[in-house]
Amino acid sequence: MPSVSAHVAITLAQHIDHVFGVMGNGNAYFLDALERETSAEFTAVRHEQGAVVAADAHHRASGRIAAGTATYGAGFTNTLTALAESVQARIPLVLVVGDEPTSGPRPWDVDQIALASAVGARTYTVGRTDAAATTIIAIEHALTYRVPVVLAIPYDVAAIDAGPVPAAPSPRVPAALAPKGEFAEGMLDDIAAALRDAERPFLLAGRGAWLAGAGAALGALADATGALTASTALGRGVFPAAEYDLGATGGFGAEGAMELVRDADVAVVFGASLNQFTMRFGELFAPGTRVFQVDVAPAATHAHVGGYVRGDARVVAEALVERLQSSSAAAGNNARRPWRETVDVAAARAYDGGDELAPDGRLDPRSAARRIAELLPEDRVVVSDGGHFIGWANMYWPVASPDRMMMIGTAFQAIGQGWPSVVGAARARPESTIVLTSGDGGGLMAIADLESAVRAAAGRGCAVVWNDAAYGAEVHLYGLKGLAEDPMRIPEVDFAAFAAAVDAEGVVVRTLEDLDRLRTWSAQPVAERAFLLLDLRISPAVIAPYQREIIRVNS
Repeated sequence: MPSVSAHVAITLAQHIDHVFGVMGNGNAYFLDALERETSAEFTAVRHEQGAVVAADAHHRASGRIAAGTATYGAGFTNTLTALAESVQARIPLVLVVGDEPTSGPRPWDVDQIALASAVGARTYTVGRTDAAATTIIAIEHALTYRVPVVLAIPYDVAAIDAGPVPAAPSPRVPAALAPKGEFAEGMLDDIAAALRDAERPFLLAGRGAWLAGAGAALGALADATGALTASTALGRGVFPAAEYDLGATGGFGAEGAMELVRDADVAVVFGASLNQFTMRFGELFAPGTRVFQVDVAPAATHAHVGGYVRGDARVVAEALVERLQSSSAAAGNNARRPWRETVDVAAARAYDGGDELAPDGRLDPRSAARRIAELLPEDRVVVSDGGHFIGWANMYWPVASPDRMMMIGTAFQAIGQGWPSVVGAARARPESTIVLTSGDGGGLMAIADLESAVRAAAGRGCAVVWNDAAYGAEVHLYGLKGLAEDPMRIPEVDFAAFAAAVDAEGVVVRTLEDLDRLRTWSAQPVAERAFLLLDLRISPAVIAPYQREIIRVNS
């Protein structure tokens, strides 16, 4: 008869097609049932944090919920940093773990429920009679609240016979949130009126707008108002008319583009939390700009917001378009040339191209980033670790849509989650080239899953390691304050040699000409390519613009 672990595996596999993890005592029966009795695919990683990171990246790249798995005790505690990142980033996933026996903890057990709760994740513990139902409840919780959940299997319950697997209902997901009430209707009228009368309207969208499927509606709203558009770092590509889009806001934005944003007289923000980085630490909008926000949060999330509507970004955008189209006053705007047609958007969003080499003789990361963008396959998904280097890919590598650029670790300010991100993205998007951008610090921290990345994305994977022999963000911030720099430095590591050790191809890049290998690699048939790792020996003296903002605020 099926065990409790089989009940979990079979029920989970009805709604999740991929599981990532490391096998141990606590999840051995679960993985056995998953392999033998379901069609769900399992991909092994080499460190337990990679189980959560890969499931996280899988969702960001595909929109489909995935699962991670680890054993109890040390296996579970290894997942906590990644679990905290997924909580902060609002990523739904299920982490299936072993847990202490129902008879009580053993010497090597820890209070896993308390630890998960401490980072913001709820735990559901299965029993002999309710494993299937509890599994559905866990999935439903993850999807409803957009958070990771822990699904725990006590050690002494895992292999117990539980009888036939019962039919379980599908998880229920809330419908799109529509604005309700007289106040909400009045605020929609106010926003429509403000946009109709604005001379320089501006629309800003974040990842929440993408998740709501608001791209087409936002494009229609931009067309109806003649607005310039921009996105947060995680929302790039959400607006369909790229010719009127200023790119990412905040420290990743071009100076000319950010000056245009400050010229706006009305700004409407959709599905973006307006964190300190998006807002340029409070300086994104000019003091006179009227700022409205549309989000599913209970209330406005920034002090600069003067009007707030709680609702789904797509639903609200469509309602605003309807109001503008039905308003007789809207006809007056047609006589005025739209703002977006009076400015040179392409020039405004241009970045500094940098020099081939910095004054210290090492590669200038700006020119390297620009050249890499020219050579990468167009059909690419970019996954980013955390660190100072995040400025380069986010500024110089355009992507087609928000699900093609993900920064895993930045929500929790963590590094070391890049390599397993490749694993999740590769399984989610098997048709695309997966490109990792990582620093040497984070790359070393997660080096165990370099092998996992090469295995998962062989022929379709490329990694760019920005190797400045330092924890760059700390050097630029605390070194400038006069703190001792030795703890911030890393002996220069040969990442190309690491690549060769796991059957990947590694190239040390010291000049732009060395990047020619990326050009020939991109032109090769996938079946003839190895995973390519580019070890860029960049100058530590070139500071990313977003880092300069942080330095300014902290000085």
